[in-house]
Amino acid sequence: MKTTVAVFFGGRSVEHEVSIISGLQAYAALDRAKYDVLPVYISKDSRFYTGEHMGDIDSYKDMKACLEKAARVLLVPEDGRVLLVRYPMKKFGRSVLGAFDVAMPVVHGTNVEDGTLMGLLEMLGVPYTGCDLTSSAAGMDKYLMKAALKQAGVPVLDAAVLSAREYMLDPAAGCARVEGRFPYPVIVKPVNLGSSVGISYAGDRAALEEAMDNAFGFASRVLVEPAVPNLREINCAVLGDADEAEASVCEEPVTSHEILDFSDKYLNNADSAKSAGMSSLKRRLPAELPEGMTERVQELAVQTFRALGCAGVARVDFLNNRETGELWVNEINTIPGSLAFYLWEAAGLPFAAMLDRLIELSFKRKREREALTFTYASNILDGVSLGGAKGAKHGGKA
Repeated sequence: MKTTVAVFFGGRSVEHEVSIISGLQAYAALDRAKYDVLPVYISKDSRFYTGEHMGDIDSYKDMKACLEKAARVLLVPEDGRVLLVRYPMKKFGRSVLGAFDVAMPVVHGTNVEDGTLMGLLEMLGVPYTGCDLTSSAAGMDKYLMKAALKQAGVPVLDAAVLSAREYMLDPAAGCARVEGRFPYPVIVKPVNLGSSVGISYAGDRAALEEAMDNAFGFASRVLVEPAVPNLREINCAVLGDADEAEASVCEEPVTSHEILDFSDKYLNNADSAKSAGMSSLKRRLPAELPEGMTERVQELAVQTFRALGCAGVARVDFLNNRETGELWVNEINTIPGSLAFYLWEAAGLPFAAMLDRLIELSFKRKREREALTFTYASNILDGVSLGGAKGAKHGGKA
């Protein structure tokens, strides 16, 4: 009997469309000889939909027609599986449209990748691929990630964080605080977004103010860090869990700007369905790095993965000063664009085989968690009465 895998994509995130591409790449790559596969699309208002046509990228070119043809569903746990139940249910006819054994979240950004979807899947009691709630949340929050990695001895750039309220009350003071920490130029980014959305390079006060306004349009907290001179960006993926993790080959993205931005990642080269998503990015693969640096990047990538408690596949992005050789972890993508399959294919691991490994790891984590105790027998409720509140209302004195 085949395992049924539900691939989740979309969500209430600025990276919604990117997630559709990544999700459908995984949906297409799963081995149909081993799995039955269900596409589960999450709309921008956080509703779940399914339907055979939702596995076809062309369906999303007319979203209104796509959703009219789809079935909205609720997720209902039942005997170790999760049912996709039509909502609203029909009085007559079939309301259970499918059931799955394991979930594969291929979502990007806030409200999904940040642990939100993983928390729901935990409550449903179903195995799911990738990072758990805690590591997903830590990986998404760039400031928390830096703090955890610094504690673990992983090199990261210093950073300042400003809240929207703090900045809007006194923008000049906010900018002065940044200038007191770092010389120009600086990089300004929302604390909890990916895909390079909302990130800007600022070389003076006017550019800093513009960058802050832009970033606060996407998040309530903004992170500012020094720009790295002679910048080279290096990416490396990690596959595994706390017990066993391995690094992929390294890549060097090619950018047309001071920083790698959204257009570099997804727009400039996405000229075919096959090359869409992060797999369309211009890159040097493998990266042409100085002697010993590839091994150092791979070592730090695995160290980062383990320090944050990650599982499944993640991509760790690095900043390198070409002249000095200094190297810093920039961020971790707990669900990387295109699941970083191109980095593993370059290492000799086909996409389908990588997805097999993710599913194996999800069942391993499920078995390990089932061995833990989540209930505690006690008589704490014996004799408890909530009548005191009622009595105080009617008989107590003000």
